[in-house]
Amino acid sequence: MFHGSGLFALLLMVLEWTRPGLSSPLRPICDLRVLDHYIKEAWDAEAAMRACKDDCSTAANFTVPLTRVDFIVWEAMNIEEQAQEVQSGLHVLNEAISSLQAFNQTEVIQSHIDGSIRNMASVRQVLRSLSIPEYVAPASGGEDKDTQNVSSISELFQVHVNFLRGKVRLLLANAPVCGQGVS
Repeated sequence: MFHGSGLFALLLMVLEWTRPGLSSPLRPICDLRVLDHYIKEAWDAEAAMRACKDDCSTAANFTVPLTRVDFIVWEAMNIEEQAQEVQSGLHVLNEAISSLQAFNQTEVIQSHIDGSIRNMASVRQVLRSLSIPEYVAPASGGEDKDTQNVSSISELFQVHVNFLRGKVRLLLANAPVCGQGVS
């Protein structure tokens, strides 16, 4: 009987290890090389849009976030305000790039649009892993003062690159959870 109970105990241990449980929280991603990968993907898409002339023209204007950073203002903001600005900018960018799907695009252009949308979803996942608050739409429906309009697809993708290289990098570099020695 001892042999049977040992087998039973082993079976219980294996079942305990393999049983589905609550999902574990995301592990913080503090390595900026992860962001560099997303910046390179965005840069590749922007270069492709710059290279295509006729296929990438539209008569539309796109609302995009400002990429310029006033470091004095940025440093005076708390992490929640910085996070809201970044999340809001990612939301605006996602809306602008997603709007390109309404235009008839070549397969190559469509693949860059799809890749950019996945890119931003991945960046938002990285932010979530760092416990950075998600985008919350403002209570007033007014136009965001931190936006501008661009008139070409290549400019839109250039803003995407610059936003990742600027505000997103600043936020990730100073994420509180990364300052605790987690990598």
